[in-house]
Amino acid sequence: MRTPRFASARMLGSALALSTLALSGCSSLMSEGTTAAAGIGGAALAAKVTDNAAVATGIGLGVQAGARAALQHSQRVVHTETQDHIAQIAGALADNTVGNWQIKHRIPLEPDEHGRVVVTRSINGPLVNCKEILFTVDGVEDGAAKVDFFVASICHDGKQWKWATAEPATARWGSLQ
Repeated sequence: MRTPRFASARMLGSALALSTLALSGCSSLMSEGTTAAAGIGGAALAAKVTDNAAVATGIGLGVQAGARAALQHSQRVVHTETQDHIAQIAGALADNTVGNWQIKHRIPLEPDEHGRVVVTRSINGPLVNCKEILFTVDGVEDGAAKVDFFVASICHDGKQWKWATAEPATARWGSLQ
């Protein structure tokens, strides 16, 4: 017969394996893997704390919600780094000039990416220094070259160029901007 300690260690090992798989860059696997790992961890924690099913359910849901929030925060950080990088490249460009961008993520939550960016219009005024940009994400899908196009706005905040729009990028980054 297995002891509870062995079962907890086994659950923790499964959670770590799922976490490792999640870092491969597949967003849906990462989301499901995080939820599953949190469920396993929550079940192990609940089993140690209480025999009450309602309390155990509450612990499990709390652990899952916390894990999901942590994953979404990490994804927002990765997206912000990518957006800031594209904004810095585009900020240095004159209108109708094409530049290249490439991002290598420190934590591989998503695959490294690259593409091109062009400034389509500058908007300058007494209160604002902004640019409209078109950028691509170049990749390969099913052995063929794939290029996705996106439109965004960037603005200079006095120190650096920052991403200024949410809606045009929603299809690319979802609601996690």
